[in-house]
Amino acid sequence: MRVILAQPRGFCAGVVRAIDIVEKALVKYGEPVYVRHEIVHNKHVVDTLKSKGARFVEELDEVPEGAVTVFSAHGVPQSVVKTAESRGLPVLDATCPLVSKVHNQGKRYVAHGRTLILIGHAGHPEVEGTMGQVGAPVHLVQSEADVESLPLPQDTPVAYITQTTLSIDDTKGIIVKLKQRFSDIVGPETSDICYATQNRQSAVRELCRVADVILVVGAKNSSNSNRLREIGIEEGVPSYLIADGSELKPEWVRGKKAVGLTAGASAPEELVRHVIDALGAIEDVEVETMDGKKEHIEFRLPAELRA
Repeated sequence: MRVILAQPRGFCAGVVRAIDIVEKALVKYGEPVYVRHEIVHNKHVVDTLKSKGARFVEELDEVPEGAVTVFSAHGVPQSVVKTAESRGLPVLDATCPLVSKVHNQGKRYVAHGRTLILIGHAGHPEVEGTMGQVGAPVHLVQSEADVESLPLPQDTPVAYITQTTLSIDDTKGIIVKLKQRFSDIVGPETSDICYATQNRQSAVRELCRVADVILVVGAKNSSNSNRLREIGIEEGVPSYLIADGSELKPEWVRGKKAVGLTAGASAPEELVRHVIDALGAIEDVEVETMDGKKEHIEFRLPAELRA
């Protein structure tokens, strides 16, 4: 059985930075360090950090007075920032810099008098954080149909921003609808789309040309991992989302000549290796890596942790 690894796959720079922040905070300040929400959407990553002394909470009222607190990579609303400030909590912000960039874009559009439209998934932590950051009402759209039902006149000056875990392909239909619906509309350049989301989705499309089945390593609550599986299905290739090799079902791959294997942006490479081992227990495998983009982007840590 050929096992073809997507390139790129797995951790993006924002996830690497977020995990580094928690690990370095534990070294510098000692345990426990409190993290609001999952630092990234991956149980393996969260459990590993728990074993090192991180404690994960849903809200800041669960954090003791004076405890070092980390905001997750998805970002938080301003109300959470203000609560932390009012309590005097020492905060390390692990918000992905690309998410922060979206926040700043939204604030800039609002400052110029535009009504803001956010393309994203309701309930996603990043969406909730973005909507709570811009300091003005935000209209959330998840589909082209949502654009039609926006309660705004056609000549309203509007601007749109997008959730970072959506790619150019994910958003282009909605953006076209927005431009048809509104006569005065602006939005970010396509180059502002998260590089990691776009690269991983493009790699899966390439993988679909040579694979008989696609396996995506990632968490069930990971937006970008779910999207990778959906792309495989859209391309006509049976595709499955699994947390690790223990969830692999032999009937998915038995008799297949080529298995495509990728991982969401919050899934560590060791879980990919775990899936390869599981495949190897079914039949002999030859592992190869697809040609693809090499990612060299790194994001700086907060100043407190750079020493």
